Amino acid sequence: MANTNVKEYNPRVSTAKSRLTWLWSEYSVIIAFIIIFIASSIMNPRFLDMNNQLNILMQVSIIGIVALGMTVVMLSGGIDLSVGSVLALVGVITVLALNASGSILVGIFTALVVGSFAGFLNGLMVAKGRIASFIATLGMMAATRSIALYISEGGSVSGEVTGFTAIANNDLWIFDYPVIIFFAMTALVYILMHKTRFGRYVYALGSNEKAAMLSAIRVDRIKIAVYSLAGLLVSVAAIIETSRLNSISSSSSGVQYELDAIAAVIIGGTRMTGGRGKIIGTLFGVLILGILNNMMNLMNVSPYLQGFVKGLIIIIAVVFQKRE
Repeated sequence: MANTNVKEYNPRVSTAKSRLTWLWSEYSVIIAFIIIFIASSIMNPRFLDMNNQLNILMQVSIIGIVALGMTVVMLSGGIDLSVGSVLALVGVITVLALNASGSILVGIFTALVVGSFAGFLNGLMVAKGRIASFIATLGMMAATRSIALYISEGGSVSGEVTGFTAIANNDLWIFDYPVIIFFAMTALVYILMHKTRFGRYVYALGSNEKAAMLSAIRVDRIKIAVYSLAGLLVSVAAIIETSRLNSISSSSSGVQYELDAIAAVIIGGTRMTGGRGKIIGTLFGVLILGILNNMMNLMNVSPYLQGFVKGLIIIIAVVFQKRE
């Protein structure tokens, strides 16, 4: 009788493998961040300079705030391609309101209203109009950029209230205000998404929309709220960008911000199909992008190739998600 080789089942090996799989699936972005940080430190000693580290945080603060809103949208199973153009429109209208009123509070309030309204329209088209989020926000992207160019006559608009620049150019201890605002927004969105009923509904919607409807979740309201929140966060980013130079360019401000935001969200582990992802993942995804951009600048890599690197990162991240 022929001998049959039977592999013995080893529960310890199986348990160790399952733990490693769980560790990678839950904390892969943090592990990747640590590896990239160490590699960058070895490749260029200037990377670890404190001023350089603070500069990285400052550079990612605007995109980071936009990416938080993009995370919520993508968790719901949608996407928002209009964030960059909405940012430019919000900036233009904010400066005009600021100059007309002479009040910083009026300018900030105007920004929040305009951005939230743009997000509300996106949500309305997706929820009530039954338009695919890609198409709805693509239309909004073209419309808002066009309006911004028309209002500013294709150029830049400068503020006349000098105190407005304090928002982006002052600091607390060693951290600039935009960095503090970014981390504060991250904490608030984290609480909203992981500690409230709204967050649970968004995850349910992204996982299975039909099941969410059968569970008596007001799907249309959640969609509208999701896009409105994304627009509100874009408004915060627009205020910071406008305050930095006390001006906004209708043609160049916000260009390709949607690419950077989507890249950060996907690197952070949020699925394109929705229902799975974490705000903390987006935070580390933003930091990874910031480090990569910084290292390419320190190593004198052509800025024309940086978009190629971001696109490659998105593709690799999606491939890893599919393998999981």
